[in-house]
Amino acid sequence: MGYTIAQKIIKDHLLYGEMIKGREIGLRIDQTLTQDATGTMAYLQFEAMGIDRVKTELSVAYIDHNTLQAGFENADDHRYIQTVAKKHGIRFSRPGNGICHQVHLERFSRPGKTLIGSDSHTPTAGGIGMLGFGAGGLDVAVAMGGGAYYITMPRIIRVKLTGRLPDYVSAKDVILEVLKKLTVKGGVGAVIEYAGEGVKTLSVPQRATITNMGAELGATSSIFPSDEVTKEFLKAQGREEDYVELFADTDATYDEEYTVDLSTLVPLTACPHSPDNVKPVSSLSGTAINQVCIGSCTNSSMLDLLTVAKMLKGKTVHPNVSLSISPGSKQVYTMLAECGALADLISAGARILECACGPCIGMGFSPQSAGVSLRTFNRNFLARSGTKDASVYLVSPETAAASAIAGVFTDPTTLGQAPKIELPTKYLLNDNLIELPAEPERMGQVCVERGPNIKPIPVGKAPEKDLRTTLVLKVGDDITTDHIMPAGTKVLPYRSNVPKLSEFCFTVCDPAFPERAKSLGGGVILGGANYGQGSSREHAALVPLYLGIKAVVAKSFARIHVANLINFGIAPMTLENADDYDRFSQGDGLEIVDFAEAIRSKERVEIINTNTGAKANARLTLSARQREILLAGGLLNYTRLKKD
Repeated sequence: MGYTIAQKIIKDHLLYGEMIKGREIGLRIDQTLTQDATGTMAYLQFEAMGIDRVKTELSVAYIDHNTLQAGFENADDHRYIQTVAKKHGIRFSRPGNGICHQVHLERFSRPGKTLIGSDSHTPTAGGIGMLGFGAGGLDVAVAMGGGAYYITMPRIIRVKLTGRLPDYVSAKDVILEVLKKLTVKGGVGAVIEYAGEGVKTLSVPQRATITNMGAELGATSSIFPSDEVTKEFLKAQGREEDYVELFADTDATYDEEYTVDLSTLVPLTACPHSPDNVKPVSSLSGTAINQVCIGSCTNSSMLDLLTVAKMLKGKTVHPNVSLSISPGSKQVYTMLAECGALADLISAGARILECACGPCIGMGFSPQSAGVSLRTFNRNFLARSGTKDASVYLVSPETAAASAIAGVFTDPTTLGQAPKIELPTKYLLNDNLIELPAEPERMGQVCVERGPNIKPIPVGKAPEKDLRTTLVLKVGDDITTDHIMPAGTKVLPYRSNVPKLSEFCFTVCDPAFPERAKSLGGGVILGGANYGQGSSREHAALVPLYLGIKAVVAKSFARIHVANLINFGIAPMTLENADDYDRFSQGDGLEIVDFAEAIRSKERVEIINTNTGAKANARLTLSARQREILLAGGLLNYTRLKKD
């Protein structure tokens, strides 16, 4: 039996376990990346491990999230990351160089290699045939230290692409169609592999848009073949030597298969407040809009912005619309300036933001109250934009540009013939904003600088023999990491200050939660289905740890979040019967007898509601390694014990 693309890469990088679906495996990691919202904590954790220099082939620290410097906090964190990177063998991408996934695709991603990043959209690299994983910062720190990255051996879902995209229909519409078919839960536990004749019609930037939003499917990763299109992109980036051909074997088998006929697609939009709430743009035609944001790691490539510039050339953005454009990298920004496209964007009335994530994470450019915002981003979760009552729609750059001009939702296919865009045969190559680390013999001369906003890392404790506590919070289905630990201008500057950050924990759902958790000394959280979907931010586990949360019980969990809970010593437990969710109310007393022993060796625990006497069974679906981590009080303690 042959191998799929993902299976080939996993086989070549397998350190622990067997390639049996559903079993835990440990992989050798070739490259890592961090961004500044998660990077400070990742590097504090790396330092705590006592390892002098990273052991990966390449590790890069990017500054692209917390670039709005309204106080000293973000600037201090950037200086810390810059100096710790220089000391420990990590390349440093300076502010202004671009969004981590766009820059990494351009300059570092390599077919057939493995990458983990402290950002859930790290699978963007799958557009070039690299197996990328979003992970918590602690997992990234362990990988930088030479440790394996552990995942459950995934199912493989094949998405066969046929035909060719019509005018004004783009890669964003492809992934929105896949989200419509599979939903935000459809990729959980799976790698999405794209195949078929339609693949040849898509450029690497288009493929990267599709793999980027595999995160919204809940997928472990997403990947395209590495073919002649890949080779041409690498050649244009001056990296032809990084090319290797990579296809699935003809006799490879898949767990599920779907077909998307590119020629039948129409412009699509994800309506509030979920990326899988997908409808045709035509169904909303004429609906007034207030804001358009073009950019993010999903749609900020040279191809995307050249298309937008062509559509805006000689026109003016509607007076009721505020349009922002964020180039994905310095390379893109500079080339737009040199070819005149940037002038076309500015002349049309676009507000040009820096090469950073910006509005995608609520870092500026929030919509007006009750505003309608069209965004080429990857998430439209409630309040993520910074305006809780805003309606955020996810669209393609083509739909965004057409609508910005008209002032209403506009199906771009009504505009006639689309502009033809030719990708460069040679990109501008200038890596002057990527700093190299100190040579090993000079490491001791580098002083790591820490600002006053950087506080010590909370460390977990071994579980109690019997857990007697309170149900401190009950929440519903599809709770995202934005619900648990919001982003935005008010919150992100405190990512390295957990005590301050804790003031915002779960406040989107319940403003009283932080104080209640503190007054009760912590407790247990009860969630619905797909608890913890969204970003890789480990703070959604780290901050609950600080507030004393001992366990999270849910109907089901998102992959990255359950790993983060274990990493910080919080036990994730899945209800055997989803209906038992209704047996518990916020404020109820809870008891689990022999809690520590259950974590050590049992598959099931009984949860007793001490207020009503109701009982429910929950499963502890854990590997032997994960049980040891929880018994140690988290991965940091576990790693120290193993090191000793």
